Amino acid sequence: MNYKQETKKHLYNSRIIDPFLRLLQNRYPQIDIPSLLSHADMKPYEVADQWHWFTQTQVNAFYDKVVELTGNEKIAREAGRYAASPEANTVIHQYVLGFLGPHRAYQWIGKAASNFTRSARYESRRLAKNKIEITVTPHPDVQEQEFQCHNRIGFFEAISHLFRHKFPQIEHPECLFHGGSCCRYVITWQTESFCFLKTLRSASLAASAAGLAIPAFSTSAAFVSPLVQAGLLSFLVSWLLLEKKSTRTVWNSMEALRISSGTLLEQIENNYNNALLTNAISQSISKETTIEDILQSLVVNFQQSLDFDRGLVLLADQDKKHLFFRAGYGYSKKVENLLRSSTFHLDNPDSKGAFVVSFREKKTILINDINDIQEDLSPRSLDFAKKMGVKSFLCCPIVYDNEAIGILAADNLTTKRALLKSDITLLSGIAPIIGISIRNAQLLQNRKQQFNSTLHALATTIDARDPLTAGHSERVTQFTLGICQELALCDREREKIRVAALLHDYGKIAVPDAILKKPGRLSAREYEIVKDHANQTRQILEKIHFEGIYAEVPAIAGSHHEKIDGSGYPLGLTGKDIPLGGKIIAVADFFEAITSKRHYREPMPFHVAADELKKGRGRHFEEDIVDAFLRYFEQQLASDPAIMPGSCRQASRESIRVPYRAPLTIQYEGLRDETTTSDISSRGLFAATALPVREGAPVKLSFILPDACSTPMEINGRVVWINHRCLPRKTLFPPGCGIAFTDLRKPHRDTLLQFIATHSRHFSQESLSC
Repeated sequence: MNYKQETKKHLYNSRIIDPFLRLLQNRYPQIDIPSLLSHADMKPYEVADQWHWFTQTQVNAFYDKVVELTGNEKIAREAGRYAASPEANTVIHQYVLGFLGPHRAYQWIGKAASNFTRSARYESRRLAKNKIEITVTPHPDVQEQEFQCHNRIGFFEAISHLFRHKFPQIEHPECLFHGGSCCRYVITWQTESFCFLKTLRSASLAASAAGLAIPAFSTSAAFVSPLVQAGLLSFLVSWLLLEKKSTRTVWNSMEALRISSGTLLEQIENNYNNALLTNAISQSISKETTIEDILQSLVVNFQQSLDFDRGLVLLADQDKKHLFFRAGYGYSKKVENLLRSSTFHLDNPDSKGAFVVSFREKKTILINDINDIQEDLSPRSLDFAKKMGVKSFLCCPIVYDNEAIGILAADNLTTKRALLKSDITLLSGIAPIIGISIRNAQLLQNRKQQFNSTLHALATTIDARDPLTAGHSERVTQFTLGICQELALCDREREKIRVAALLHDYGKIAVPDAILKKPGRLSAREYEIVKDHANQTRQILEKIHFEGIYAEVPAIAGSHHEKIDGSGYPLGLTGKDIPLGGKIIAVADFFEAITSKRHYREPMPFHVAADELKKGRGRHFEEDIVDAFLRYFEQQLASDPAIMPGSCRQASRESIRVPYRAPLTIQYEGLRDETTTSDISSRGLFAATALPVREGAPVKLSFILPDACSTPMEINGRVVWINHRCLPRKTLFPPGCGIAFTDLRKPHRDTLLQFIATHSRHFSQESLSC
């Protein structure tokens, strides 16, 4: 038989295949069911899923293999009988019982058949009280096989037998496979005891009534009493037997309906939960703007709405060389640490793990028993699965624009529920939504990075006009964010003020170099020109289409020289009339300016600058803002002396940082990340890591200095500050953290100092400080 010529339409419900498998397991236990299903391109979880449908090709291949393995040419009819038998206890058996009797079951066969097959039209016609005609006409584009006719006959026989009748007599006057246009079946079943008891009950009642009426017409009534008694006794016995039989039939039907209703209600609940989950994911797309927040929302929704014990999301790195654990639920701390410390190599052609295969081939994988595939797994993958405690699992690629970006996986550990085809359908439907959500977040992040790069470029164009002011805008922004942190301002407020701080001096583009770089004291006219830069800043920025939270940026940036007593410029605003952001930037700008070298003066020492700032407290500057800055600055100075602006820092090699981008391994609370550095000094380095570190947390580092040594340097460290993705403290750096070395041994310290001395010759200490 040429299976390729068969239709690819999904015509036959899995509940048709299930009775065959139950029959084989019961009467042919030697047959290897998984191999049989594999031959027909069927999966065990597809057969177990009551909502899955197979093609004619699959059914043909399945039956041919069954006949080959059993040697039974009549097994189709046998399986039909078995489908509705109590022994099988199949869904079909429960479904038929709900009709209360064979007559109604045969009469409604047309509607009932549509739940199991889409290949043909079933019609029934009543011929007598216990006789019915059923016509089966295949649809024009369907080519049924003769074994399916035999299977139907067996099923029709089982319906009558199920209600404790004998097998019915089935005539087959017209057959599709013997020249007919359809398959026509005439089914006659015996009424047996049920109808006999009904007749007996009626006759007994009639006899009793006649016996009671005789005395009215005859004086001889000696024989009447026994007749009445016999009639009543016969009526009572027949009524009791009939009632018992009816009750049993109704009870069996109700039990079948109870089971079917329970299954249906469970499916309705699952569908409802799936709908809720899909809606929740859609909501997360519209609300969340970062990948971390999106994944956290997904995990919460998965745990609340999905019938899986555990679930996880893996995402690929930018180069598509590795998969990393990003979020999950249901895992013990030990297993979660194992996931976080594991790397799944996409660039290794020998990798056979399910996650890697699913990602590469962009296909969903469902395994209900990992022992079935252990020969296909590498020793490393098998060992990993055992450590995870995996028995059955499902993983689905997260794809966007035909490009895999991650993996969504789930499994059951405690409930032991078998995973089904419907689970694949669900996750396959959710995964693209996740892909869109993640891609949108990445686009927003890229847009934000472009925005920040543009802001930095604008700020740099001003600072670059004078080497002595290089990095001024960056340092003012850094101080500004420190004040915002101490004041506990919300993220939206911080972001708005951050942008204004970066651009606060942009109006200096209108100040001539002769005035901007003048070494001596400015004349009154020159001073007025310089003062006008705040007004120029506001006017220039107003021409940029800032919207949303950034709409106030021009006003904030243009007010950074206002003083709360009204003695500032350009508008002489007082108190509450000055935007909060302008007041904060004013403190940060004042302190950075007086502690940095200028053409007309040397920088002030830190303690002198702090005293000058305190003099303006409550007069020029808000008291709370000054106090917040001093708290922040003292904390940062204690943890990272390199924060000292300008020449206030010690000019020793200890504090010099040099650009340094090289591989770095960082370990934190059992988690491991292979990442890179951004800069380094003999006191610490910056790690571009996605690990969820916290300030003050201990970490372990391993890295190699190029041209310095070939042995990795193993150093313990402590996280001293974090460069958040959404609110970066240093906009030039990627998300990550600054780490201070805590146990730097002398050989490592000497190596670092030598490396820094060599690489710092091309960079001024001032330019590296930002």
